Amino acid sequence: MKKIPVDEIQAGQRFSRPVYVDDDNLFVPEGVAVRERDLQRLRKWEVSTLFTDGEPISDDPQAAFNAFFLRAFNNPTQKAITAVYGNLRTTVLEIFGRIRGGESVEQDEINRVVDKLLKMMETQPNDVVQYMLYGMQGETGEVENALNTAILAALVGRKMQLARHRILVLVTAALLHDVGMLRVPQEILAKKGKLTAEERRQVQTHPVYSYKIITRDLAYGEDVGIPALQHQERWDGNGYPRRLARESIRIEARIITVADSFVAMVSNKPYRTSMIGYTAMRNLLSDNGTRFDPEVLKVFIQVLGIYPIGSIVLLSDSSICRVLENRAAAPLKPRVKVIINAEGHEFVDDDGPEIDLAATKNSFIARAVDANLLAERYRAG
Repeated sequence: MKKIPVDEIQAGQRFSRPVYVDDDNLFVPEGVAVRERDLQRLRKWEVSTLFTDGEPISDDPQAAFNAFFLRAFNNPTQKAITAVYGNLRTTVLEIFGRIRGGESVEQDEINRVVDKLLKMMETQPNDVVQYMLYGMQGETGEVENALNTAILAALVGRKMQLARHRILVLVTAALLHDVGMLRVPQEILAKKGKLTAEERRQVQTHPVYSYKIITRDLAYGEDVGIPALQHQERWDGNGYPRRLARESIRIEARIITVADSFVAMVSNKPYRTSMIGYTAMRNLLSDNGTRFDPEVLKVFIQVLGIYPIGSIVLLSDSSICRVLENRAAAPLKPRVKVIINAEGHEFVDDDGPEIDLAATKNSFIARAVDANLLAERYRAG
């Protein structure tokens, strides 16, 4: 973790990740403003340094993201998506910080986030997913996970032709499904070792907390609260908190379960690194009707593809490409953009040629590649 001198921290400042006094003592969670009395207490105790993996929250929505990945988003539409996502992230981070601190949040604030998210996806859904899976590369926290789950849930809801009002309910529930985690001690969520039975029990209460926050504190109806309450239920009846099964679980909850699981797998966690999208998709495919509704999972795979948009793949000619578009009729032959060609030339400005593998007989995907390896190559110069 990085060291931050206490003298450089100002009251009201927020950070993108939790800030600690030491390994065992949390100073402030991510998104929660530092109070002047907290700083005074540190000075009284003669604490001079704090520790965090995050950064001060910036007005620049690109500040926290790796330059290597962002350079792939350089046309006006893609830059607009980056800016809108960044603004949504800042807004949700502030909202979650207030919920965590027991402060009031108006329902309209959340409704505006949902409206902006859906508008962002109306014209360029592929670019949104590509940014989520490629531009962020697993560097996510609770806010990004909420936004990304909402994005994927919206795509599935649309593919299933849910009515507009039901998609609004679905996306709102997906955005808020894990707010109960804000009531779970940060020390438990950041723990790298195995949870104790009591710690696991506390984590498993979060759907109930989510339901209470949504329906009581935020005054949403049961149509939003119930999917959040049920998002940890399983198709086979072995989930929690009520061990519901199959169609007794709301369809919105079944969609959120798949989206949330995929997002969790492609996000870094204290106890493991993120998976690449292809591996996460294979894990979903191996479920065999245990956790997920098979029909929802089928739609999810149709929406994202076996190689999700933004995935990095190695072709049979040794060129490295990024997946741009999938087709349900040819899931193993997406449209791709070359990042490094077969001769080893890297297209620094993301101006490599595009290849439609469905129309190319001599090229096929050999395997998926961890994009972070490309980032390391870029940083090494």
